[in-house]
Amino acid sequence: MILVTGASGQLASTLVTAAGAAGLAVSTASRSPDADRQMDFDRPDTLDFTGVTTLFLTSAGYAEDDVVIRRHGAAVTAARDQGVGHVVYSSLSRASDHLGFALAHRWTERVIEGSGMAWNILRNGLYAELIGSLAAPRDGRIGAPFGHGRISAVARADLADAALAVLRSPAAHVGRYYELSGASAFSVSDIARSLDVPYEPVSFNSERDRLSRLPLLAFQAPMLMSIYGAAAAGFLEADRTDLEGLVPRPRDAFAIACAVAQGKVQAV
Repeated sequence: MILVTGASGQLASTLVTAAGAAGLAVSTASRSPDADRQMDFDRPDTLDFTGVTTLFLTSAGYAEDDVVIRRHGAAVTAARDQGVGHVVYSSLSRASDHLGFALAHRWTERVIEGSGMAWNILRNGLYAELIGSLAAPRDGRIGAPFGHGRISAVARADLADAALAVLRSPAAHVGRYYELSGASAFSVSDIARSLDVPYEPVSFNSERDRLSRLPLLAFQAPMLMSIYGAAAAGFLEADRTDLEGLVPRPRDAFAIACAVAQGKVQAV
């Protein structure tokens, strides 16, 4: 049995839909009552991996590092102890190492490697949909402080298709890291030109002040600022990608980012 955790989230739900369309049977796990198995990584007593041969462990990374590490540690331990043979983990690309949420991904990779289970690590680039949503114009201009660094963003559906390619034959991919950044990098100034709007990035202090006035969780503003900072410093362009080896015809991530920024496509 293949089990996909976090199945109500953006990436995992896209993967489950793609698997169904491809005729690959997968079971789902999440806190949602609609999942085949209700699991909460904050409650280890709910982590039921019995009968699972291959686990697709979707990162529970939307929290502070210590929270994510605790969640992932509980899930990996439970999977190992309950006889799961193979774990496929949705990690973060090496090009994203300077982001404020990279630590928990690297820790999880190390724990999975030492678990005794067979494994694959899918190092996903930032979603094109996310970059597009952050670059959406306000008051007729794009003001998000991305600087002019290029970003190797990738379509969420391509990451789901890459995961599906691994889940179809997990044994053929054992012990492999796959870097899944986009093949063609672009900048937010490129998005502005495509949308024919001015790109006038605000200062970091101005953006911090704006975020401080929004109803965000404590970790969200630093997470967003780390994306802006890494992009502006030129650290989000990947020097290689394995995407085309798993997804022969990747989607146009730049076009997707532009469509989301323009409000023609929803980011979620």
